[in-house]
Amino acid sequence: MVRIEQIEVVIADIPTVRPHVLAMTTMHSQAVVLVFLRRSDGIFGVGEATTIGGLAYGEESPESIKVNIETYFAPILQSCDADDVAACMALLSGHIVGNRFAKCAIETALLDGLGQARGLPVSELLGGRRVDRLEVAWTLASGDTALDIEEGQRVFEARRHRHFKLKIGKRNVEADCAHVGAIAKAFEGKASVRVDVNQAWSRGQAAKGAAMLQDAGVVLIEQPLAKSDFEGMAELTANCDIAIMADEALTGPDSARQLAKEHAGDAFSLKITQSGGLVPTAEVAVIAREANIALYGGTMLEGGIGTAASAHLFACLPDLVWHTELFGPLLMTEEFLTEPLVYRDFGLVVPDGPGLGVRVDRGKLELFRRH
Repeated sequence: MVRIEQIEVVIADIPTVRPHVLAMTTMHSQAVVLVFLRRSDGIFGVGEATTIGGLAYGEESPESIKVNIETYFAPILQSCDADDVAACMALLSGHIVGNRFAKCAIETALLDGLGQARGLPVSELLGGRRVDRLEVAWTLASGDTALDIEEGQRVFEARRHRHFKLKIGKRNVEADCAHVGAIAKAFEGKASVRVDVNQAWSRGQAAKGAAMLQDAGVVLIEQPLAKSDFEGMAELTANCDIAIMADEALTGPDSARQLAKEHAGDAFSLKITQSGGLVPTAEVAVIAREANIALYGGTMLEGGIGTAASAHLFACLPDLVWHTELFGPLLMTEEFLTEPLVYRDFGLVVPDGPGLGVRVDRGKLELFRRH
């Protein structure tokens, strides 16, 4: 039996390359939460539980994740076999309610450690990858039309991104749609444009906005309504030609089944933290495929560890119609991996080393560690 000898949780505040404007907050830095799990065979597994904007986005914060793992998770895991990931997670679920982000970090660290011990990438532990590169969308979120167009042109010409997502919802519907329309026109024929409303619209605003955005050439609207409004999402999905995607409403397999049953979305944004781990997210993907719901590889703006973990899972899925948005490390001014993830030809190269295939440079991390 391989015992779990120590669990360390580190919060690091990494500045962003520019202000990242969302409907609920504006980010100037990202609080990356890393979990280091030391096994009795000397292997360290690493996981990540990064969220957005403290408590502005969800019910878990960087601080609560750290305290809860150290206080409640670690004592339970002391009795576990680190090689039996499923048993470890079942034990946690039997004792701890919710805390999906924290559970994801633990599961990722366990899978990373197991992959290193077996000499296999995490993708092989999850069934085997189908692709080695994932197309990555870039979020234009300065809120300034000219700046967003300039930024988009720069990354497009560098062959880094050819799909753009715009964060809207802070302004009135007409102003937001005019902003998006100008950007969509600038990239017509070159790059696709989609929007994320982050639950900011009412049903009336969503119906009006969807019509305007469709006319502007936008291809997808992400979570326009409150996450609890499954009925409204179903109505919008049925009445709009433009694709509607569930994001915040999707919190794991149970919510996925309900969303699928009510046809409350044309697409699901898969996020390993929101679903509580890589294995539950894979289950969400199966539910979506059975309901003919398209898949999108989402992000919580994680750093390199969470991004690599997501990439391993997404590479195993048969068809990501809407590609991914695994750009988190590119939004941060500093890198804390020994070797950065590789972005080229409009996509992210999935790491192929044992475990996650990436390692943390603790010296670099210490420069941003919160004490």
